[in-house]
Amino acid sequence: MTSLTPGSVPQPVVLEGRSVRVRPLVVASDAGPLFEALRPDIERTYQFLQTAAPSDPGVLAAQLADWQARPATLQFLFEDKSGRPAGTASFMRIAPEHRVLEVGFVVTAPWAQRSTLATEAHYLLARHVFEDLGYRRYEWKCDARNLRSRKAAERFGFVYEGLFRAHMIVKGEGRDTAWFAMIGTEWPTVKAGFERWLAPSNFDAAGRQRQSLAALR
Repeated sequence: MTSLTPGSVPQPVVLEGRSVRVRPLVVASDAGPLFEALRPDIERTYQFLQTAAPSDPGVLAAQLADWQARPATLQFLFEDKSGRPAGTASFMRIAPEHRVLEVGFVVTAPWAQRSTLATEAHYLLARHVFEDLGYRRYEWKCDARNLRSRKAAERFGFVYEGLFRAHMIVKGEGRDTAWFAMIGTEWPTVKAGFERWLAPSNFDAAGRQRQSLAALR
């Protein structure tokens, strides 16, 4: 059972999976390769984010540095085992006094979208939140119009909790925010589904899944 006393503040950590490495993002060395990985679909990737799509590696570096400087934020890079950038995610709005945090600023390079690597990265983050940190609640929020993000949240096992209407003004537009969360009592079931899906036996010789993540959960 998760403790009801205050928890610890998440620290930079490296999480290793079969296909992915999740590690702290280093702006100076990662911004350039990450920009190149995101560039083929960068406008759509940033469509619903609070920052504009970066026009070059220098702009992305400045955005990443600004994001890292925000309180209660810890940014991670996803990469394959060769070091090729696949995307990012951040722990944010970290509240150790309540054992709650949010995952946000989730961007995925076109080559890694809907891949085993991306799924495994989110499994590793969730496992770290619940098992290493002992947190009670793990949140995912997005622009209500962002159907890709909403589908990803539900696929990864987050539960839709409702719509916060007129929640924000982003890039000069009003935003309704869809809220999703996963809680500690749900994690064993979500974890089992992730691990069944990620098992090599769930993929054929061409790398196609035999059963979906939702079916295995």
